[in-house]
Amino acid sequence: MHPAPAIAALWLFWVVSWLAAAFWADPAAKRAGFREEARYRALWTAGAILLFVPAHGYVGRLRLWMPTLTEAWICVALVAVGLAFSWWARLHLGRLWSGTVTAKADHRVVDTGPYGLVRHPIYTGLLVAILATMAAKGTVWGVAGAAFLILGIVVKARLEESFLRGELGTAYDDYARRVPMLVPFAPN
Repeated sequence: MHPAPAIAALWLFWVVSWLAAAFWADPAAKRAGFREEARYRALWTAGAILLFVPAHGYVGRLRLWMPTLTEAWICVALVAVGLAFSWWARLHLGRLWSGTVTAKADHRVVDTGPYGLVRHPIYTGLLVAILATMAAKGTVWGVAGAAFLILGIVVKARLEESFLRGELGTAYDDYARRVPMLVPFAPN
């Protein structure tokens, strides 16, 4: 198998399993509005479309670099690691998880497992997978897609931070002082 179909298969498996697992979550007690979420959703949509424009056949200005076969397989491994990390975080969060910015009836700060390393480990895993996908592609479209997706992740993470501070108050503030937002071991 070539690295490109392996990356596509990893992402496809992740998306399908992620959507199927949405039924595990408890219902939301309170949620941010569609208007607040529209910005990150637009960025994610544009980014996903651009990131997954096929890379074969590009030469010249659209191809920025061409990874070797070994480098491409390293990227496949990094995509797998990033997606697995995001799944670990989702499983650890359990029924408190939501695809939108919400608070559950018994919402609380989860600061164990991957949430002891970063406040948004699902996004951290996705960042690793997105950057590895971009590196394996080596195209202008891949870089643009990764940029939109990264910006969308930061926008959503900040929206969640603001929402959770409003819902959980000082408990979330204390957590935010102890644990970095997206990059493990980064200074706060």
